[in-house]
Amino acid sequence: MRSLPVLLLFVATILHAEEPIIRAGMVGLDTSHATAFTKTLNAADAEGPLAKVKVVAALPQGSPDLAGNAAKVEKYTKELREMGVEIVDSMEALLAKCDVLLVESVDGRPHLRQAAPALKAGKRVFVDKPMGGTLAQAIALSKYAEKTGTPMFSASSLRFGPGISSHRIEHPKLGKVIGCDAWSPAPNEPHHPDLFWYGIHGVETLFTIMGPGIESVQRTKAEGVDLVVGTWKDGRVGTFRGLRGASKRGYGATVFGTKGTGQAGGFEGYRHLVVKIAAFFDGGEAPVEMAETLEIHAFMEAADESVRQGGAAVKVSEVMAKAESEATTIVKSME
Repeated sequence: MRSLPVLLLFVATILHAEEPIIRAGMVGLDTSHATAFTKTLNAADAEGPLAKVKVVAALPQGSPDLAGNAAKVEKYTKELREMGVEIVDSMEALLAKCDVLLVESVDGRPHLRQAAPALKAGKRVFVDKPMGGTLAQAIALSKYAEKTGTPMFSASSLRFGPGISSHRIEHPKLGKVIGCDAWSPAPNEPHHPDLFWYGIHGVETLFTIMGPGIESVQRTKAEGVDLVVGTWKDGRVGTFRGLRGASKRGYGATVFGTKGTGQAGGFEGYRHLVVKIAAFFDGGEAPVEMAETLEIHAFMEAADESVRQGGAAVKVSEVMAKAESEATTIVKSME
């Protein structure tokens, strides 16, 4: 018979055995996010939620009509392989090796096609920004996730940096947010609505600080910058300035509160986002409400519609209604 100390040691060993690792798959290797996220999750010294998720397999997929895309896929695929990630050649093979999925294509257009198989299989999904190549595609993806009952979320890394997230709706020193002027680089990409490609970072900053509730959007285009003015349902006004050809100007926001005015921080790396993704993959709540994510995409699409209407104010509800109809058709075609 075992002595009591030996028995207690045996029981303690069982109780403190390592929890099973959550195996993450990744699809779309044409962005530095693929390697940056993997380095954070697969780090030997990963702690907390990060220690529970490891990227184990990846499926290279690119967009041939994007300039330089093939070279990026080759580069990041090579880097992931060198990091010990298995490279597979089909979605079926990828899903067989993972419990959750990271959709990392830089192009928003294939996100619905890439995420749908995992959602259908009941595997949680994170979709990198933008959630879709259009508002209708983003809504369709959200509808499909709801239909399958599988949790999913999408966000820009800017949302979770403490310098921005600490200002959300009410700041300890500035008081309740009554307005915000956010900015970010916003280079054009001809296959996406203007702000979807990169301006989404600054738009998400604006919504992180102001919160949801956008009512109308008006956009003015000028040399080197786009000014988009959003009016919220409670009368507050928030603006986004998309900086064209100005990638070195960075990201940020001026926050107007009931007690004062201050600056919100810019890009603070990917780690804050990856921690949220890992906690979500471990069964946590989605850190962003889907309704707010769709409002962000509606804001950007309404900005384009404003330009088409000569700079007129556009009601977001009208843009959403049109996209909802298109999204319903898209989801039906998937059945």
